Amino acid sequence: MIFREVEDRDLVIKAAKGNVDSFNLLVSRHEKRVFNYLLRIVGHREDALDLTQDVFLKAYQNLTKLSDVERFSPWLFRIAHNEAYSLLRRNRPDTAELIYDPPTGGARDGMFPVELNIAVERALGRLSADQREAVVLKIFQGFKFEEMADILDLPLSTIKSRLYSALDVLKGALAPVKG
Repeated sequence: MIFREVEDRDLVIKAAKGNVDSFNLLVSRHEKRVFNYLLRIVGHREDALDLTQDVFLKAYQNLTKLSDVERFSPWLFRIAHNEAYSLLRRNRPDTAELIYDPPTGGARDGMFPVELNIAVERALGRLSADQREAVVLKIFQGFKFEEMADILDLPLSTIKSRLYSALDVLKGALAPVKG
């Protein structure tokens, strides 16, 4: 594991006291992960870019309200989750289930990396929005179950259930076709 010269918790403390350079360093460390998470949730690059800016603005404005500086990353992703779902509700107010529109293209045995990516995106499209978010947070973002529960404000058992049922769907969708 590579240790950073300055830990996030130290940057959060300094940023909460008004040190803009510390906050800018936090942004540079986390913006790619936040953007990728938002892109997988909202499905549109421009929306994800706008939301990423909104997330960091809200984080900066509310940094003094963060009670545990060690939990900055889950707290930041909770803000991202709220912003993404607010946008989706505004854009689709009468849609209970979020629609995931994966890229089109073919996938077959002996896939190239691009084809594999397309197959994974299609498989993710088979998941419910809740399952997909659990997969994105755990597999793509690397959060622990407890952190996911904080981000989504759900019981640990619900998080695990969503992830394991999603992994079952993905396993079936990505299993090689035997003929």
